Order: sequence, then structure tokens, then C-alpha cells
Amino acid sequence: MEKETQRSMSFRTNRRGERSNHSSHSKDVEGGKLHQDYHMKIVWKKGFIRLFLVGGILWMFLILFASLIHIWSCHSSITFVSGMCNKESKVFTMWSNIGLVSNSQSQHRCPIPVVSDPEKIVIPEGRTPDKIVKKLSFVTKDGHSNNGSQSTPLFGGLESWAQREDSFKLKPSMKVHCGFIKGGGADMSVEDINYVKKCRFVVASGIFDGYDIPHQPSILSRRSKKLFCFLMVVDEISLDFIKGNVTVKEDAKGGKWVGIWRLILLKHPPYDEPRRNGKVPKIITHRLFPEAQYSIWIDGKMELLVDPLLMLERYLWRGKNTFAIAQHKHHHSIYEEADANKRRKRYARPLLDLHMKIYRYEGMEPWSPKKKTVSDVPEGAIIIREHTAMSNLFSCLWFNEVDLFTPRDQLSFGYVVYRLKGMFEFFMFPNCEYNSLFVLHPHIREHSSRIEWVTNWDQLKGNAKISNKGKDWDQASGSKDNLVESRGGLGLWTPYPGNLDAVVLPPVVRASKAG
Repeated sequence: MEKETQRSMSFRTNRRGERSNHSSHSKDVEGGKLHQDYHMKIVWKKGFIRLFLVGGILWMFLILFASLIHIWSCHSSITFVSGMCNKESKVFTMWSNIGLVSNSQSQHRCPIPVVSDPEKIVIPEGRTPDKIVKKLSFVTKDGHSNNGSQSTPLFGGLESWAQREDSFKLKPSMKVHCGFIKGGGADMSVEDINYVKKCRFVVASGIFDGYDIPHQPSILSRRSKKLFCFLMVVDEISLDFIKGNVTVKEDAKGGKWVGIWRLILLKHPPYDEPRRNGKVPKIITHRLFPEAQYSIWIDGKMELLVDPLLMLERYLWRGKNTFAIAQHKHHHSIYEEADANKRRKRYARPLLDLHMKIYRYEGMEPWSPKKKTVSDVPEGAIIIREHTAMSNLFSCLWFNEVDLFTPRDQLSFGYVVYRLKGMFEFFMFPNCEYNSLFVLHPHIREHSSRIEWVTNWDQLKGNAKISNKGKDWDQASGSKDNLVESRGGLGLWTPYPGNLDAVVLPPVVRASKAG
């Protein structure tokens, strides 16, 4: 009985052991499967992380490569490559902020480093010595006949191609054309002539064809009010327009005033085109006001925000400069500027092309960083000068180009600098400072003359009608039948001593939406 009981207990124990072993084996199998699944998950997870990291690294290299290409394009002088540089993009702004690309013009306005008190400025004694050109005189009467083609003498004279070429050859004593040919117009009254004789420091401006009204300077120190003459040059149309819109006072000697501005009437406008008339006081200021030693020109649409004495100290005396002008915000090359002029209807397209072909034929290269100048294109609305012989010569040569070709003076500035071969030194200051000097008021209208709507030679010669007339067409100057100027731009109609047919203008990439 005991043996049976022991046998039964032994059997049960064995059964339990078998069940325990079986259970243990099952757990081992399940544990193995779980371990294997866990291992696979780890492998997949690590693989995904590696793939993600490799993809991220490749993506970063791609971004870096694209950025380097962008930076290279912004520094390149090759037209096709530089066209890839988008200076309005966020990427360009980011690189500019950390100093990898130059973007001195990215700001519209920036602080001007002027001194704090105009009363403490020390005005230099005497004049800046003339080192290269020491004596400058002007042609006042043309020595050759106009063969009856003009009823009255031309204001700019009849400068020949040979005379023009010779004027760029610097000598200690020079005599050049510089407007004001006797009988050519732009006459001042005796009262105004006598008044400007006492003006050593001048702020000059001009309004022609009833385009604007005078704007009073916002900030003027007591010293500047005593020191400067504020001279606003106008034609008769503008004088009547100003009288009808603002108060004009007359002093005991017949002088006419709008606030601080003395109105200087130019009788007998020298040109048919109002923009070209405006270049007389703007560019050859020294011829209108010969006693002035210093002048600041501002366009008639501007309201000056900075005391003029502070401007002379900042832009002339501090750096010992005799000529200062701002660089253009968007364009560096005259060919870019000419293209923008065509798009914005600033003058007849075929004549702008001809003007540029002449300059290209004469060796004018598109601007590149290799040039010594900051830019070939200025913002011409503000010009700050000491009237030295060299400064006056440059102004004369610049005006002669405007007289001979198109009235777009920004196209001629860089060309004259090029022809003087680095001998004319000037200060081209940042555009953001330029925009901080003034408040800009809109013109009464956008276009001044009908020739600005011309798009081809047939329209210019009267063989085709202009269909795309703008809103200013009826108010614009010029004959409806004859769009060609009779007293300016005659170099564009005079046979040129060179073959221009083979000249190809450089390709232009639009620099900005505004340009």
C-alpha cells in the first residue's frame, strides 16, 4: 500500500516536472521570439536614424552649395552669373547681415554721421589748390558759322567732334564749351545778377515747365540762414504756376521770394525739352552763380532735412573732397540705367540706344568690381561741390554730353569720369545716406515732353503714329507732328566719325523691380 502511494506520488511529481519543463520550454521559445523581434526593431530604428542623419547632412550640404553659388554670383563681374544674384531675397539679406556679401545699399535710409552743432564747424580758409587744371575759361561765341540752320545761336554752341575729343585731354590751361553762348538764351535779370554776386555759399534748385512748387528746408541753423543763398531757378511757365499756388513776395529791389527761396527767372529757355533746361542750373551751377565757392544742388521736388553747413562738413571738408554725389540704389552700369530709362519712358528709345552705342564704341565698359569707382551711375538729385577749376571742368564736360546727346545726365556722368582716366577725384557716398537728406514730394506730372513716348525710328521721323500715349500727353511739351528737338541733342543727328553699325550693346539683367 505504501509502495503504491509512493509510486503514485512519484508519478505526479514526474508529471509536474514534465509540465514544468514543457512550460519552461514554451517560455524560452516565446522569449526567443520576443528577443528576436526586439533586436529587429532596434536594427530598424538605428537604420532609420542613420538614414535621417545622412539625408539631413546631404540636405545641409545642398543648401550650403546653393548658398555658395549665390554668394559667388553676387561677387561675380560676369553679367550672366551676376544676374543670378537676387538682392531682394531673404537669403541675400541673411548673408549680408553676417558679412559674407556686400550690401551697402540694402537700407533705404541710414543715419548720416554729421557733427552735432553747425555753430562749431570750422570753415576752411581760402580755396582748395588747383593741381592739374589751373586756369579754366569758356567758349562764349562759336568761331564757325551755323550755315543758316539756326535762327539764333545755340546755348551749348556747335562743338565739333574734334573739339569734344580735345576737351578730355587735361592741360594746365583749358578753354571749353560750357553753355551760355552769347544769344543762346537762359538770361537773368539785372536785379538777380546783382543779387547772386554776393553769394559765396549757395543752395540751388530748379523748377521748369510748372513741374513743382518750392519746398522749404525743414532744419536750418541760424548760421546757415546767414551764410547761404537759397536760389530757386525757374522759367516763366513755372513762375506763373508758383504764383497761382503759393504766396510769392516781392522785395523793394524787385526780388521775388517764396519763404527762404529767392526765385531766379531764366528768360528765353535754351531748349525745347524742359528736362534739358533743368540741367543748366543743376550741372553748370558755377556758370549761373560765378561768385559761389560752394554749392549744394537739390532737385525741385525735394524738401531738405539736413542743415546745409553740416552737409558741406560731412561730404567735402571732412574728407578733403571737392565734389560729392550719391551712388544709385539699383544700377552700377550706364547700360542698366539706359535700359531702365527705356522701360520707364524717360526719352526716345532709339536715341537712348544710339547714345549708348556711341559710348560703347568709345570704349565705355559696363561697370564691374574691377573698376576703381564705386559705381558708374549716380543719384543726380543732390550734388555737393567746391567750385575749383577741376570741379568746374568736370561739370562743363558733363553738361556738354547732356547738350550733345540725351538729357539723361546719369548716363553721361560715368562716361566723363572714364574719359578723364581717374584724374577727377570725387566722393560717391552711400545711397542710404542720400535718402536721409530729404523728403521727396511727387512731381505734378510724370512726363515732360512727347519725345519720351517714342519707341522706334519711324515714330521719331513722323512715319508712324504713337499709339501708347500716356495721361500726360496733352500737357507735355513738343509738337505733335515734329518730335525731334531743335536746340538740344544734336549730336544724335550729326554724322558720327565712326562705324556704329557693328556695335553691340552689352546684355542687361534687370537689377530690381524698381529699376
